[in-house]
Amino acid sequence: MRRKVKDGVLPVPDGIGEATWWGAELAGTEGATVLAGHVDWKGAKGPFAELWQAQNGREVTIADSAGKEFKFRIKQIETVRKEELPTRAVEFFGPRGPHRLVLVTCGGTWIGGQQGYEANRVVIAEPVG
Repeated sequence: MRRKVKDGVLPVPDGIGEATWWGAELAGTEGATVLAGHVDWKGAKGPFAELWQAQNGREVTIADSAGKEFKFRIKQIETVRKEELPTRAVEFFGPRGPHRLVLVTCGGTWIGGQQGYEANRVVIAEPVG
């Protein structure tokens, strides 16, 4: 399941079985397709926890709701403190430039409150083929 941006804000997923989506379609030719999900949720490890073991050059496959698969290759991995993320938003999530898949999750030290974790893991991949 996915949730889209509402009123300019990327919503927090309701659990580990859900991701939020923003930007270009998976088959896009320009700009970022952004998928964000939890690293963990209520004590359970989420699928986005794998972003913390991501390696450049690895392939990522995303399937759309019809089952069509899209392949991407990881080219950039960044760990960004939450307060620094807005200054890099255009670089990571912008609608211009080559088409790319941007996967985002939280992690690092647990701060709690509204912030949750101190950092975000951002994994950027380019289309294969």
